[in-house]
Amino acid sequence: MTPRLHDDELDVTEAVVRSLVDDHHPAWRDLPLRRVPSTGTDNVVYRLGEELGVRVPRIGWAVAQVEREARWLPLLAPHLPCAVSAPVAVGEPGHGYPHRWLVFRWLPGRDLAHAASGHETLHPGWWDDVAGALGDVVRAPQAVRLPDAPASGPRGGALAPHDDAVRRLVAEVAALPGDRRLDPQRALAGWEAALAAPPWADDPVWVHGDLLPGNVLVGDGTSSGRGVVGLIDWSSPGLGDPACDAMVAWALPERAREVFRERAGLDDATWARARGWVIQQTLAFIPYYRTTLPGAVDGAWQRLEAVLDETAR
Repeated sequence: MTPRLHDDELDVTEAVVRSLVDDHHPAWRDLPLRRVPSTGTDNVVYRLGEELGVRVPRIGWAVAQVEREARWLPLLAPHLPCAVSAPVAVGEPGHGYPHRWLVFRWLPGRDLAHAASGHETLHPGWWDDVAGALGDVVRAPQAVRLPDAPASGPRGGALAPHDDAVRRLVAEVAALPGDRRLDPQRALAGWEAALAAPPWADDPVWVHGDLLPGNVLVGDGTSSGRGVVGLIDWSSPGLGDPACDAMVAWALPERAREVFRERAGLDDATWARARGWVIQQTLAFIPYYRTTLPGAVDGAWQRLEAVLDETAR
């Protein structure tokens, strides 16, 4: 079972979720419920039967994500080139749990974070399939026009407001004990290169907003043609700079990264800003979760090192 990730998170037990489902959606009363491992940090996830999942916010800042996903994902889904975890119902508070929660359509597949860990032998063409499909996923929403569309989460905006925090995090991560060590001068050089990139000059476009490896579902890797099979955790969709959705590129091998960039149609400035978002996200993630999610932290280190290597060339 995933450990507690936040000091002030809610205790979302199976008994509570079972009671919530049974009371608010009695048609699903007889479906088995089981907690599933997740690389997500904002929600607890349960599988409900074979076709449904339940996502319950474990921390206050995740509560608004339920409303956003329930409203906007059904409108976005027809325009996307892959399956999504479509909302099925929104549940109400109860049984001591204070917030709304989401029932969604369960998607088959496994997340890209596990494939990117390097513990499996994958078909030679598999990474290119994944990279190309991810490029399509990033590009497709940019053509969508929906009335009253919201702004995306903070990563859909500019990098500059994060400057002070990133500089503090560079010092914090550089001081962490362990085999992996951060060169602060190299990290700051990478960050400053991203800050210097020209901003997004066009109108803001639809972005996922949290397109990290754990939110990408992929095929089994044994044959070509089984790339991205689904995209989950649409908690921050909205209008913004597409650079934030390119963060996932540095979870790919270098050759596949170029396939992704070409299919996504990202220019040099957007690519540079994307590197900045990787630096910002990983530096915040590594110290916060280093004792509770060591596997995910290892993936964050790999993405950070890939960005700094690329920036230094």
